[in-house]
Amino acid sequence: MRVGRLATLIVVAAVSGACVAGTAAPPREPSSPPSTTRTTPRPLTAEQATRLQRLMVPLIKAMNNPKPLNQVRVGVLDDPGINAANAGGGEFYVTRGLLEKASDDQLLGILAHEVAHDDLGHVAKVQALGAGLSLGVILLDQIIPGSSAITPVAGELIVRGYSRKEEYEADRHGVVLLERTGRQKDVMINALAWLLAQSGPSGGGFLATHPATDDRIQALRQLK
Repeated sequence: MRVGRLATLIVVAAVSGACVAGTAAPPREPSSPPSTTRTTPRPLTAEQATRLQRLMVPLIKAMNNPKPLNQVRVGVLDDPGINAANAGGGEFYVTRGLLEKASDDQLLGILAHEVAHDDLGHVAKVQALGAGLSLGVILLDQIIPGSSAITPVAGELIVRGYSRKEEYEADRHGVVLLERTGRQKDVMINALAWLLAQSGPSGGGFLATHPATDDRIQALRQLK
């Protein structure tokens, strides 16, 4: 799939499989028509590209149904917020804010949750609203030393459509994926605790439409 098609998919919300819960609030509508102004496209840095590759490749290989790496795309939205989603079929999205603010372990926990949704066949919706963001794409089967394949797209990642049950399933299966790569469930627990500290009890961004984070952490701690 070419970058242009990825950008089109995210704008028109034609993809499936983003990270949310059944208790999701309705997606926010823009208060005014989107501006036509676009930010200046920024290439992904070599560090961003190789970091995502390094963290995601083991998770993809640990899936019950591993995907060929040359079919896995990671879109990076030029958005300062903390957010992530999967679009099904090996397409994933993260924001620049997540990459800049999360440690490797925090990012790994979040990515494990998203890969778990894909592996379990969960289907939801992901779309981008507003304007002024750019999308860079990383292919996991190769190292990209700073991607120049960036296309301006409408921004602000909105995700919705998973049930509460599916969110807890993705947390649990994310732990399984982490354990298959030699990590522990504490990676997922600590990632959730970090997200809670970043967003506050009322949520926002990645947590806006998820079950209560404290409940998710408690459920993971009870896993044997």
